[in-house]
Amino acid sequence: MVSAEFQITNLLYRYGEFVDQGNYEAAAELFAHAQIKTPMGMIDATQLLDQWKNGILLHDGSPRTKHVITNPIIEIDEETGTATCRSTCTVFQQVGDFPLQPILCGRYDDRFERVDGKWRFHYRDYTLEDLSGDKSRHAPAWP
Repeated sequence: MVSAEFQITNLLYRYGEFVDQGNYEAAAELFAHAQIKTPMGMIDATQLLDQWKNGILLHDGSPRTKHVITNPIIEIDEETGTATCRSTCTVFQQVGDFPLQPILCGRYDDRFERVDGKWRFHYRDYTLEDLSGDKSRHAPAWP
């Protein structure tokens, strides 16, 4: 049996992998049952997918980013089938003459729920950006 911690960290890492590949549909599917807090208010997975497709620049099919998600602090309530996770995310980008560099550092505040033995995202706070770099080649229109 796969532990709750393992399933939850895999969700975190799959999210980063899918976004870095430009596979926004697969990334949004991870949030199919979640509400996402953004600077513009609460949205669902369909709206998140729309924001990614219309707001993130692609370079030969991908955003040319690497999400490095670290320090997951996971708290699980087995009885209720819920969990929380706080983690740190640093996003690096390299495009053409734009050298490899961090373009943002922030935190994720996530909530999960267990349904039919599998963990899934229930909530994500996308507003916790602590440090901001040059995002002009990534998502210039985003706040």
